[in-house]
Amino acid sequence: MSKETLAPVLFLDGGLGTSLEDKYGVKFDETTPLWSSHLLIADPETLRMCQQDFGDVPVDILLTATYQVSVEAFARTKTSSHPQGIDRGAILPFLSRAVSIAEEAKAPKAHVALSLGPYGACMIPSQEYSGNYDVEHNSIDQLLSWHRDRFRLFDQIDRLRSRISYISFETVPRLDEIKAIRKLFTGLASSTSNTLSLLNGGIPFWISCVFPGDGYTLPDGSDVGQVVDALLSLDYSDIVPWGIGINCTKITKLLGLVELYGRAVTRLASAGRLETHPNLVLYPDGTNGEVYDTVTKSWQAPAGRQSLTSQSPWEHQLAEVVTFARNQHCWRSIVVGGCCKATHEDITKLRAIVVDDT
Repeated sequence: MSKETLAPVLFLDGGLGTSLEDKYGVKFDETTPLWSSHLLIADPETLRMCQQDFGDVPVDILLTATYQVSVEAFARTKTSSHPQGIDRGAILPFLSRAVSIAEEAKAPKAHVALSLGPYGACMIPSQEYSGNYDVEHNSIDQLLSWHRDRFRLFDQIDRLRSRISYISFETVPRLDEIKAIRKLFTGLASSTSNTLSLLNGGIPFWISCVFPGDGYTLPDGSDVGQVVDALLSLDYSDIVPWGIGINCTKITKLLGLVELYGRAVTRLASAGRLETHPNLVLYPDGTNGEVYDTVTKSWQAPAGRQSLTSQSPWEHQLAEVVTFARNQHCWRSIVVGGCCKATHEDITKLRAIVVDDT
């Protein structure tokens, strides 16, 4: 990458589920396994208003409210119209609604990204922070099968290929799941089916990983070098992600992780194992050290520690990471936003700082 030109910056939205809770008073519990996607069924107008908050920032990329979508989560969702749960054949209208709401909420020149969480996000309790999957989803082949089947849910959305600009695989906690997602895109270029054509590399996609706790590894123990190799190596697919990233991770860890990501990308490039430099996608949690408890479904300060209120504001910390990443000269662009607890006000302040510095 040229050291004369800094990577451009694109802005992503923030934490949808937590914004629905904190600003709009939405309550999530065991009766709402779809989390923010539940509003596609119960209250699409509130969902539209919440996404509009981010669209008005404006952000360049707006994620759909589909992170927790799965056959299993819909089957567990019982409503007056579907007292036994929502079966596979009834899911399509809700997914179509998710794309339509994102289209309506985004700024005119902004883009829509299809949000897809890991398998762990669809477990009860959710396991994307632990990576502790059940035995039926504990290998590359099993996870590949699950992701492919989940992707078929979006198969029949009208004109989906022309309505989304990105596909986002988010909060991935395991190395084998990264490889499964990569294999999802392997050898599909000649297929004419709609689902497979979405996965032939024609639509840019990113894979973003989660680094919980205090260490710099995935929940399964994989280090950043292993992660970046799985994300970008041609050993796993002939189609390489448009972007690689970090989300749902504490802001205080982000600088160190970005440094490690950059080193790993540089090593691949130096070894001739990198076709093209990737884009970097960053959307850390908007917290001050609080950790999400998947059992109580609440944000709590770590035991023996208070919120880190003495640190500089979240948006300033993240802007500093963006500046560092741009000066690594190994990224084609930087996509930056927020995850859980990051509000539209946070993204507005972040945008103002970063734009002022460019």
